[in-house]
Amino acid sequence: MDIRDFVDKQQLEDILSSWSKATGMATIALDANGEYITGEIGFTEFCMRYTRGCEKGAKRCLKCDQEGKDVYFCHAGLMDFSKDIVVDGTYFGKIIGGQILPKEPDESKFRSIAQELDIDPDAYIEALHKVRVSDEESIRAGADLLGLIVNNLVSNAYYQKNENDHNARVRDGIDDVVSYINNINSYTKNLDKLEKNQKILALNASIESARAGEAGRGFAIVANKVGSLAADFGSCNHQIKDELERLTEAVSGITGQKL
Repeated sequence: MDIRDFVDKQQLEDILSSWSKATGMATIALDANGEYITGEIGFTEFCMRYTRGCEKGAKRCLKCDQEGKDVYFCHAGLMDFSKDIVVDGTYFGKIIGGQILPKEPDESKFRSIAQELDIDPDAYIEALHKVRVSDEESIRAGADLLGLIVNNLVSNAYYQKNENDHNARVRDGIDDVVSYINNINSYTKNLDKLEKNQKILALNASIESARAGEAGRGFAIVANKVGSLAADFGSCNHQIKDELERLTEAVSGITGQKL
């Protein structure tokens, strides 16, 4: 099952957006195949315009997005995080983000990165100084909080989806049972006719055997047997009706409707 099958994308983006505004960190969601679910939320100019905006940087960023674990430094020197989305042991994707500095940057290091990525060093440093600086403990706490919130959201949506699917199957099953009950009711009406005809046949056979006297003795035995079978048939038919009535009451109790 794909996470998109049961998670409201807009609700997920709203949560990520609120968290990003509160923490000053960027974030985005990926599915189990590493494909992006949401748009980039709170991404910095340093990352979007420059690092991800060049061919070399984009490839390295994609690699970091797919392979990063917990809290880590990305290839461009910013602190990022990755939090798996797991429900009942099944991996559905992850939340990544960060794009933040744990301390004031070493400009010489970032100039070297700019040259390596074929980016104008001065423009890169100017964008770098717009990146928020926060201590690593706060970054980890923010990442843990987002991971907890998103996992709760996804878990609730997953269980709700399963419950809805189960309820739908139950409703379909009940509809089938109701259909079977209606069919059986039709059959029992035919059985009533057969029972009545058998009784009439047995009665007529008894009358004819009596008229025949001694010659009809053998026929009388057959007539008695037909009468006995008619009685057994009637008893069985009534048992079917009784069980059918109980089944109808049980289904009516489940659906809340009189069948």
